[in-house]
Amino acid sequence: MVEITATELQAAEKIFGDRLDLAKRYVEHLATSGTERGLIGPREIPRLWSRHVLNCAVIESEIAQGSRVADVGSGAGLPGLCLAIARPDLELTLIEPLERRVIWLQEVVDDLGLANVTVMRTRAELAVGLVDADVVTARAVSALTNLAGLTIPLLAGRGEVVAIKGRSAGEEIEKAAKTIRKLGGISTAVVTVGEALLEEPTTVVRIVVNKPQKKS
Repeated sequence: MVEITATELQAAEKIFGDRLDLAKRYVEHLATSGTERGLIGPREIPRLWSRHVLNCAVIESEIAQGSRVADVGSGAGLPGLCLAIARPDLELTLIEPLERRVIWLQEVVDDLGLANVTVMRTRAELAVGLVDADVVTARAVSALTNLAGLTIPLLAGRGEVVAIKGRSAGEEIEKAAKTIRKLGGISTAVVTVGEALLEEPTTVVRIVVNKPQKKS
């Protein structure tokens, strides 16, 4: 069992509620098969709750009820599986190009019985038109100048990107501003999430997209 501190447990209970046992099982998957197959580094095991699962799960507060969410570069299911566990009202599509990661994700989805998750093996740019998303999420995929081009097109002209970022989020927004506007982003903001729950809150870049429709 992966140890969870009292502070982490308090946050996990608040975020996952009666689905906390599912979250614990997910963490065990990360610590065992996830580590064995190279999805998570062995050194990360003591920090799985704070640095990974809770860090991702708190962004659920930024996503509207009943949203269809596409998670780009889902990897070990961060944040996609965290959101699926915390929010059964969401419809999640996990987009991941690497086969070994896709196989692992599907095994975890099946084991946890997550009926609100679809795992798709493809690249984000090839999923445009195949995914119907209101919100696109991403974590540790690439710099925002590149990430904007991978995420915004999945919204088909309207919706929101909620990307987990680090302290350089503001600088990334400045560098990507032109690209974001060109793709239909009408506002971009840095949001701090989970201040009341986590010792280190999560930094999110939120992009609102509303691309004018071309006249026929």
